[in-house]
Amino acid sequence: MAKELSVIIPVYNEQENIRPLYDALKPVLEAMGVGYEIIFVDDGSTDGTAAAIEGLASDPNVRALEFRRNFGQTAAFAAGFDHAEGEVIITMDGDLQNDPIDIPKLFDMVRNGKYDLVSGWRKNRQDSFLNRKLPSMLANWLIGKVTGVKLHDYGCSLKAYRRDVVKNLKLYGEMHRFIPAVANWYGVNVAEVETTHHPRLRGKSKYGIGRTVKVFLDLITVKFLQSFSTKPIQFFGPMGLASTAGGMVISLYLAAQKLLLGKSIGGRPLLLLGVLLIIIGVQLIGMGLLGEMIVRVYHESQKKPIYALKKIIGPDNR
Repeated sequence: MAKELSVIIPVYNEQENIRPLYDALKPVLEAMGVGYEIIFVDDGSTDGTAAAIEGLASDPNVRALEFRRNFGQTAAFAAGFDHAEGEVIITMDGDLQNDPIDIPKLFDMVRNGKYDLVSGWRKNRQDSFLNRKLPSMLANWLIGKVTGVKLHDYGCSLKAYRRDVVKNLKLYGEMHRFIPAVANWYGVNVAEVETTHHPRLRGKSKYGIGRTVKVFLDLITVKFLQSFSTKPIQFFGPMGLASTAGGMVISLYLAAQKLLLGKSIGGRPLLLLGVLLIIIGVQLIGMGLLGEMIVRVYHESQKKPIYALKKIIGPDNR
């Protein structure tokens, strides 16, 4: 049977959860009546996770990708996307906090053609408030403000994607949580739906408040790429012009003080500030121009398009 559904599950030191997750997932997927595959991505686990996954090898619908070391969840998702064969791709955590019973709902929303990406919302999240829920609430609010794509729960791994959406994404850093925002920039239809969330019963969480800093830094990257990836001069240029203009105003004021009033300006900090602003302004404009040249080399050398097609109607005569 052709693969209609791929379920990608990144795992890291989840030895105790592999078999219970498989046992919960298998009957749900079988009941859907579609061709499916389950892809476990072992992100360099140091316990018996790899052996637990290998214990499922008798199931022809199970595949495993094993990293040489821990590369992070974004890399695990990217590997899963690269190897997935399904027309609809669903991602979920391997800690049994996401419930497989929600998979048919997400699958139908994407397969019916109305949405290209459906994100889960852990409305009744079963995690500690201070370490998990509060940082997540702040991050979700900030991401929505910066990107303009407002979701209640960017951090929920339970998401469904149309195949062509993920095949065109390039992931790095901690970018997996920003996929809805990046995809929306390409014109992808994004929806959010409430999903079930369970408390963690086995193993230890890999997330903490320390990840908030990484999320913030990657958010800056996403915003820059979203708004200025093909026009960096429009980001650096205004700042450079403002800095140069400020430096010129200060310099002209001091020149008038010297030439017209005969005042000494050599030891005034304002003189240093004016010169510094002019130098910074010139550097920022130069960075913008260099960025423009790099962008052109990048797109022209790889013949990389600056657009994303949704469909072609009629013959494709390329």
